[in-house]
Amino acid sequence: MRVAFAGTPQFALPVLLELLHSHHRLVGVLTQPDRPQGRGRQLTASPVKLAAQASVPVHQPASLKTPADWACLLEWRPDVLVVVAYGLILPQAVLDLPPLGCLNVHASLLPRWRGAAPIERALLAGDAETGLTVMRMEAGLDTGPILLQRRVPIEPLDTGGSLRDRLADLSGPLLLEALAGWADGTLTARAQPDEGVTYARKLDKRDAEIHWGDPAEQIERQIRALRPRATAETVRLDADSAAEERLLVHAARLGPRTGPAAEPGEILAVHGSHQDGYIRVQCGSGSLELLRLQRPGGSPQSAGVFASGHRPLQPHMRLGRAR
Repeated sequence: MRVAFAGTPQFALPVLLELLHSHHRLVGVLTQPDRPQGRGRQLTASPVKLAAQASVPVHQPASLKTPADWACLLEWRPDVLVVVAYGLILPQAVLDLPPLGCLNVHASLLPRWRGAAPIERALLAGDAETGLTVMRMEAGLDTGPILLQRRVPIEPLDTGGSLRDRLADLSGPLLLEALAGWADGTLTARAQPDEGVTYARKLDKRDAEIHWGDPAEQIERQIRALRPRATAETVRLDADSAAEERLLVHAARLGPRTGPAAEPGEILAVHGSHQDGYIRVQCGSGSLELLRLQRPGGSPQSAGVFASGHRPLQPHMRLGRAR
């Protein structure tokens, strides 16, 4: 089968590599243009481009709005276009071009978590499981009919990164299974149910700010869900100053549910062991023990080192802005 591929980030690589080493003929790859990266803002190719450019033609349109943007597909003549985290909207003309359509690998159990950040949203919501869906694409946002799904449990210590890696490892074999069944007619696409639809909006700064009035379990999930793409953050408030100090929180664990009466955001205890320390903070219900923190421009530090360093943290100090 002649297969074209569209994808951009690291998450798309397992499917691309499976196609490169399969009996299918990979005829070309679409990926987003090189972007400035790092402190030097040097133009950097996407992971997909780096993996594909030595083997197949690679095209990097800034959009797919005009026929000239996707003219390469007419030259490649794919039977099917496989899409994984490409990042550009496919117009109807592109969706209609391959005889077997466009198949997308999406990192959720559709119709739950349609949209841009399904892995993080599943963790933030406290879902017990998530998974992968291979669907035939249509014009709506992740609304196409389903070919195959694979369920994956969410582990208690999963971060956004660890869950993404587990899903990525399963995505290549699942896509090849779907391609085989779709081509020989043993798989039929089934419409997504109307019930259970949720939307995974893109992460932004609102998702990073810790609100200490939330339950400790919710804040702990927030810290894990954002890693490593982003980092949860709070501010230190000094009673004798209007100044705020931004603090990044890389890791935490649940603390005791009972203890002295305190306001959300109040530091209850500071345990100063450099390797085993914690900063215990009151939440809306329960408490959270911060384990690894960072000041902007600095390096992540264990809580014990952080608490005793520059501008030390002490019990009864407050973290977080009023909501």
